[in-house]
Amino acid sequence: MLTHHRKPVLLSLISTDLPIWSVLETAATLYQKDSNRFHLLLTAPPVKGCNVANHISQENTLISNKPDSGSLHLETSNTHVPNGPRILWLEISSYRVIMTMQGNAQLSYRHFWEQGVYGVSRYWLPTESLQPNDPIRLRNFTRNLKLNGHPLPEHLRLEYELWAGKVQMGCYILNLEIKH
Repeated sequence: MLTHHRKPVLLSLISTDLPIWSVLETAATLYQKDSNRFHLLLTAPPVKGCNVANHISQENTLISNKPDSGSLHLETSNTHVPNGPRILWLEISSYRVIMTMQGNAQLSYRHFWEQGVYGVSRYWLPTESLQPNDPIRLRNFTRNLKLNGHPLPEHLRLEYELWAGKVQMGCYILNLEIKH
């Protein structure tokens, strides 16, 4: 029962305790695997740069180029770059989400989220890094996973914590809106 639909989507990642946020609005292809499982495939533009000043102030607070925001925002560009766009693939069900980003020699990652479970997040750095083949492994704890919409998903909300050993690396909300 493989069917697909081209849909506009809004994908956002926000930290609730760190000054980090990113928003992507684009078109995606939604594949229906069966009545409760979906794959969402989209192309994200390459990361152009970070909208953050090059220093930290004497009080150790993050200084943003946006005067009033105080937050980190990843800017993306639709212009062609040698490494090309990033492919983002989400495997979605009401109890589990797997998100994979392939970055064409850029940062790549794979996240596994399941409510109440410590999942694995893996990051592969660009080939210029010291360890190009070894991923950085982190754990994530999914506090809340909610999928709405029938027969096709319309809204996904994931709330999770990211951990490196015993150190919490922040709390995050991944929000996906699929417009019909």
